[in-house]
Amino acid sequence: MNKKHIICLAVALLCIGGVSAQSFKKFEYRVKAGFNIGGTTPLPLPAEIRKLKAYSPTLAFAIEGNVVRNLTAKWALISGLRFETKGMSAGAQVKNYQLTMNVDNGDEQGLISGVFTGQVKTRVQNEYLTVPVMAMRQVSPRWELKLGFFFSYLLRGGFSGNAYDGYIRDGDPTGTKIGVESATYNFDNDIRRFNWGGEFGAEWMAYRHLSVYGELTWAANSIFKKGFKSIGFNMYNVYLNIGFGYVF
Repeated sequence: MNKKHIICLAVALLCIGGVSAQSFKKFEYRVKAGFNIGGTTPLPLPAEIRKLKAYSPTLAFAIEGNVVRNLTAKWALISGLRFETKGMSAGAQVKNYQLTMNVDNGDEQGLISGVFTGQVKTRVQNEYLTVPVMAMRQVSPRWELKLGFFFSYLLRGGFSGNAYDGYIRDGDPTGTKIGVESATYNFDNDIRRFNWGGEFGAEWMAYRHLSVYGELTWAANSIFKKGFKSIGFNMYNVYLNIGFGYVF
């Protein structure tokens, strides 16, 4: 190989390197919108809940903006800001269910704490500002997998419900039996401000800029404040966010 060939090869390599550098973006920007489907639930389901009789997701949506820091052609870090609601409505048949309720119709009226046997219906609707932090792996030209954590700050909390067709024993299972026709409970002010946990997802590039995604968030801490005793167990946010994204 003579000197002229070496120069031509060097120029060709520089051109290829220049094209590669141009095609590899260090930063990408994305927006997403979707719906949260899931529940706020004890894990595992306690023995006090004898039968789940009804479940209905509420209109729970998520709007998110992301910054992607590409580390290599296959690996990246992704973070951003997400405004989201997480909610549900569920009915259950319970026995010896620790609960603080305001009895409207029954043998006695007023605020009573004890163990309830009967029917309950709970409604949850919480609004959060969430920061996801995840590693992203491109497994094919169209598929990406993501794994990491989320950190949420509560903007507005809602946890309330009804108890009916049953009885409550005042204090503990040996307490005075009080018939309950209808009662209400409201723990809006007992929801903790910070919620965090793991997040796993996948994203499919349907077109050059449009994607379809699904991401599961599983909280590691209870939605209730430390020391909360009006319900006898912790409850965790477990939701699947499904929607569409746009890549700039």
